Amino acid sequence: MRVKDTLNLGKTKFPMRGRLPETEGKREQLWEENKVYQLRQKLNEGKPTFVLHDGPPYANGNIHVGHAMNKISKDFIVRYKSMSGYRAPYVPGWDTHGLPIEHQLTKAGYDRKKMSTAEFRNLCRDFALEQVQKQMAGFKRLGVSGDWEHPYLTLHKEFEAAQIKVFGAFAKKGLLYQAKKPVYWSWSSESALAEAEVEYHDVVAKTAFFVEQVKDGKDLLDDNTYMVVWTTTPWTIPASEAVAVNADYEYVVVKPANDDRKFVVAGSLLASLTEKLGWEDVETLQVVKGQALEGMTTKHPYLDRELLVGLGDYVTDDTGTGLVHTAPGYGDDDYRFGKQYDLPIFAPIDDQGKLTAEAGEGFEGVFYQDADDISLAKLAENNALLLQEPLKHSYPFDWRTKQPIIFRATDQWFVSIDKMRDEILAAVDEVEYKPEWGKVRLYNMLRDRGDWVISRQRVWGVPLPIFYAEDGTPIMTEETINHVSDLFREYGSNVWFEREAKDLLPDGFTSEHSPNGVFTKETDIMDVWFDSGSSHQGVLAERDNLTYPADLYLEGSDQYRGWFNSSLITSVVVSGHAPYKQILSQGFTLDKKGNKMSKSLGNVIDPAKVVSDMGAEIIRLWVMSADTSADVRVSMGTFQQISEAYRKLRNTFRFLLANTADFTPAQDTVSFEKRLEVDRYMTVKFNHFLAAMRHDFDQYDFLNAYKRLINFVNNDLSAFYMNVAKDVLYIEPAKSLARKSMQTVFYEILTTLVKLLTPILPHTTEEVWEYMDEPEAFVQLTEIPEPQSFADEAALLSRWEAFMELRSHVLKALEEARNAKLIGKSLEASVVYYLTPSQLELVNSLDADAALLFGVSKLTLAAADEAPAELERFSDQSAVAVAAAPGEVCDRCRMTKEDVGSDEAYPTLCARCAHVVRENFPATVTEGLEK
Repeated sequence: MRVKDTLNLGKTKFPMRGRLPETEGKREQLWEENKVYQLRQKLNEGKPTFVLHDGPPYANGNIHVGHAMNKISKDFIVRYKSMSGYRAPYVPGWDTHGLPIEHQLTKAGYDRKKMSTAEFRNLCRDFALEQVQKQMAGFKRLGVSGDWEHPYLTLHKEFEAAQIKVFGAFAKKGLLYQAKKPVYWSWSSESALAEAEVEYHDVVAKTAFFVEQVKDGKDLLDDNTYMVVWTTTPWTIPASEAVAVNADYEYVVVKPANDDRKFVVAGSLLASLTEKLGWEDVETLQVVKGQALEGMTTKHPYLDRELLVGLGDYVTDDTGTGLVHTAPGYGDDDYRFGKQYDLPIFAPIDDQGKLTAEAGEGFEGVFYQDADDISLAKLAENNALLLQEPLKHSYPFDWRTKQPIIFRATDQWFVSIDKMRDEILAAVDEVEYKPEWGKVRLYNMLRDRGDWVISRQRVWGVPLPIFYAEDGTPIMTEETINHVSDLFREYGSNVWFEREAKDLLPDGFTSEHSPNGVFTKETDIMDVWFDSGSSHQGVLAERDNLTYPADLYLEGSDQYRGWFNSSLITSVVVSGHAPYKQILSQGFTLDKKGNKMSKSLGNVIDPAKVVSDMGAEIIRLWVMSADTSADVRVSMGTFQQISEAYRKLRNTFRFLLANTADFTPAQDTVSFEKRLEVDRYMTVKFNHFLAAMRHDFDQYDFLNAYKRLINFVNNDLSAFYMNVAKDVLYIEPAKSLARKSMQTVFYEILTTLVKLLTPILPHTTEEVWEYMDEPEAFVQLTEIPEPQSFADEAALLSRWEAFMELRSHVLKALEEARNAKLIGKSLEASVVYYLTPSQLELVNSLDADAALLFGVSKLTLAAADEAPAELERFSDQSAVAVAAAPGEVCDRCRMTKEDVGSDEAYPTLCARCAHVVRENFPATVTEGLEK
């Protein structure tokens, strides 16, 4: 018999290498074939419900790393809740309407103007469904568990029907109105946009300082006086109707020596304007309060139009002249000014951003950006342009096309936010936010939000269910809304475009506004944010297995102005409360330099490539390790680093499996009271770890959980307990109490850890589970254990934590001895530990072999005051002396002992090993041992 045959070396077929790209897909297929998600739901019947409502990603293109972070984060929570006493169904969803899908079909060569609306919409539907299947495959390959057989899509009939009912709730409460007012208009999309569809970028504008001659100065100003007006959009001057001034400002009438004209500017800006405009020897002739200018009129600089001077509180003196060009058809402030003074709401521009004939000679058909130069030239021709200069400022862009937008007055349907703002803001207080700053962000956005433009001039979406009578009166009664909803539930929203208005109205419907019984229908569709914002009705309230409000909405921080925002508004209107109890927001994924990922920069990370190269588990562990509360930088190097942490976890599972291979829980488990003290300590320590991990999971703090996990595995297990264990598990008799005590703890750690990490690494934990003799077919069908507490655990923990501090001193001294070449491995060392009386009492009180715990072959304890003067003392007054251990190395335990060969039958073994071998392998007494 060889020496190694007398050792209890752990054995397992669990592979060291996971081969994740090869094995994960097969495992996911196994879960699907065995309906593991459905089995989990059945197990959870009757338990308290927890619903994480999925914010729908847009059904266009492959999933990206941001999608992966979002969906995996949700999967962590849903899986954890499902294994922790909750019924936690997860219904994935998709946003399937909207302009990007229309664009994709246009790119593919389809011309929607050459086919019927219904035909084009059918093409859009087919494209959306293809995209959903592609993205669904990507999410499933990341190990995300859910009701993939029954996802929700905003194009589903029942969803559209519910959305129409939500619209009806707005109509019933009088919150809808039609108006011609400026909206964000995307010429690149040919549609109005909501605030949530706008992003801002810096642009350089061509600003103009120009003059308008006073026509009616109300006996204060003569007609040789010119108001110096400022604008950042010269192309809008053809639509100018007024000049806005601030009532509280003092304006000065000045005469430069180098100009025959008199000019009006804000007094506070005179000095800077004098320099900027090149005026010389400026004489101030008059000071006029802004209030006194109200009601005056000026002449348009190059059109035959009289312009009003009025008061606007939005006029500032931080730049410009203090007099602002005002075109009520081209801006929100301008519009309100125009309504206040009953001015025309005039916007001579078409859907493509080209000016129309109404703009005047030379402008028709000209793109608005090119019209800047034409307008500036006309100003110059009429001696009205004082200065043109560039100005860098932030400007709104269409978030889909990445093109600048314009403010343009068009006939649109709006939701009046003002009428219900107080109720909406009150609902913000009902919700818990993670991070907490989310509450302030959402509150401020809703507090400052203007009315919601919900009409879109496109075709792929849910139509506005509005009819028009012969006299133009809009009709959206409870009767008509419910009828349209019923039609959509049966036929889908395409029926709106397939039938005439009369065939969409209830049988026998009449209206005093249509004496001849003739009706027309609205052709605009709803803003897609109204679609997804209605999901609490289209999904949560619609499905019996879900609850409304949801327990949690989890999305990116941009959704404070998007889905979180629109969902809250619609829910308050429908039900008077928020649609969610908690909001958890995340940052964006950036490249390693902090840049936003984009195809044009070539810095996009494809999750599919990471999966094929390293495995989905690496992405999942990365998500756990990321601080998702802020923007997250990620690169392929990030995943390489995470793969090292994964390898450590995998090897820990392998060690635990190998060293419990001969452990049968039913027969071999040692009760807590009978375990050796080091094992009791580790039992308590592990249960505290479990409690802390569960708390982190409960708080959705997966980053903290990751740090805690890595620390426990590296320090508590690998560097201490598993290291100490080898001398017990391998050396002691197979059935000894010391070995079974330690194996009991290892098995408890293994079974609990594999369950605890299933929400994070389900592919790996299911693989581990196959090597364990447990009754459940899948670890996903088990429960994550509750932490246990034990009698006198606080005192036990306190003693051992104090001991571990003493142990750290020994480890430091051993490291220094290694560096000085006094020893190689720690088992070659002999240590004299000089301790204070209380420290000596502590070490002697432990029911443990201190030399084994320190990892040395010989340990001598001595009083601290006996320590040689040259020895460095630690802050607690202890000191450690390290020397080479005397004796020879035992062939079995590898310790250096002075009693090697003391048993003549075993000349190369120490007395302890000789005793174990003699007792358990008696034949070796005569046969001897081979190396």
